[in-house]
Amino acid sequence: MHDLPAAEAFRRATAAGRRLAGRCARAPRAQDALTALSCLALMSLDIPGLAEADNSLNGPLAALVLTCGAASLLLRRSAPWVTFAVALALIGWLHELTLAQFALYSLGRYRGRLAGTFGVIGYVAFAYVMFTLPGWPAHRGDTLSSFLGLVVPIGVLAAGVGVAANRQDLVRALQAQRAETSTLHAVQQERSRIARDVHDFVGRELTLLSVRSQVLARRATGGAFEDGFEELSETARSAHRMLNEIIVRRGVDGAPTPGIDALPELAERSERAGTPVDLLIDGAAYRLSPIRQAAVHRVVQECLTNAAKHAPGGRVDVRVQLADGHLHVNVRNALPAAGPAPAPVSAGTGTAGMSERIHTLGGSFSAGPGQGAYEVLATLPAGDLA
Repeated sequence: MHDLPAAEAFRRATAAGRRLAGRCARAPRAQDALTALSCLALMSLDIPGLAEADNSLNGPLAALVLTCGAASLLLRRSAPWVTFAVALALIGWLHELTLAQFALYSLGRYRGRLAGTFGVIGYVAFAYVMFTLPGWPAHRGDTLSSFLGLVVPIGVLAAGVGVAANRQDLVRALQAQRAETSTLHAVQQERSRIARDVHDFVGRELTLLSVRSQVLARRATGGAFEDGFEELSETARSAHRMLNEIIVRRGVDGAPTPGIDALPELAERSERAGTPVDLLIDGAAYRLSPIRQAAVHRVVQECLTNAAKHAPGGRVDVRVQLADGHLHVNVRNALPAAGPAPAPVSAGTGTAGMSERIHTLGGSFSAGPGQGAYEVLATLPAGDLA
């Protein structure tokens, strides 16, 4: 029973350490300062030896020199060769090898494998020259084999870890770039879908306008308004041609996005797949323009897909309501107690597509977890109702 408080304290300390490490990772300058302090703490263990065996420096002066050397690590990202040169200077003057480990790691981490390789070669060669000169301390290697057994592993290991970290940085940067590209591609696809919907819905209305104008022109044959109806019909045909040139010739094809009428069928398919849906649609929402109805369908469809991926079997509440001249789409589902055993296959770009669709219509969009549930809220102007 007495171990429980200690275990809880250990967990809290571990969590605090992780949070601190996360903050340092997001603040490079703080991370560099922490690295410099760590290096200084390790080198301070050699201060008594510097005053006695390695050099005639007294304790305070040795501490000042080591502090200046450790401070060079603040430049390890922008100028790692400066840190490396300072490390070689400390090897030649004080026979101090600790800073060289940090310098070689920095070369491998921030300049890559080639720089790390040249750094190790230069470090070993310089240290060997110092070894051959009089005054090399015995505890740093009194024979060539012991010297190489100490110096070479230090340099190779430090540079190797730095190069490995550099590769991980490149992989993370590539993954971030791919994620950004996927998001941009999803936004572009959504814009293409919007353009397709605009073409289909607006094109249909322009066609009807042209036909009705022609009918009215025939009825007004010989009358005062005949030329006006003919001009109106030609204007509608011209607008339709321009719409085709702008959208159709750019490769937009396929059927338009369904509207609110298709939501019950969408919910039924979701329930058959194992995700129950509680659907509530305001009757006035059926009078929205086709473009807005397509946006509602798009948001609900993507939300049901995400719920099936990340919270299978959980109930999804869908609310489509009109209030104060705005349309509100609210989709909410409970967060899973634990993630599925196999990670769901997801490109992570559906939210970007929904956001682009809503923002195109002048609305607002938000999505994220809160109070034990994942909630998507889209709000857009209702416009003129049919």
